[in-house]
Amino acid sequence: MTVHGEIDHDGRDILVQALLSADGTPTPQRIVADLSGVTFMDSSGVNAFVTVYQQVSADHGWLRIAGAQESVLRVLQIVGIDALIPCLPTTEDALSA
Repeated sequence: MTVHGEIDHDGRDILVQALLSADGTPTPQRIVADLSGVTFMDSSGVNAFVTVYQQVSADHGWLRIAGAQESVLRVLQIVGIDALIPCLPTTEDALSA
């Protein structure tokens, strides 16, 4: 999945809905979120990825983040999400990890 723009309070629900089905199960079970087009992310975005990660993991799948710009990656690192969800430089790296 490729994400563009800002992931904040206004975009959180849209992101979660795009990654999870109506009943809260992941669609698909293996997800690479390409964040190369994301210019800003706040705690709402972090919470969205944690929610999706928990659901995907419960279904024995995985979530990986690819291509996060430095400012977005820094947010992920500050809150420790990079220790939970692999953050890789490219989509190709994320798919082959």
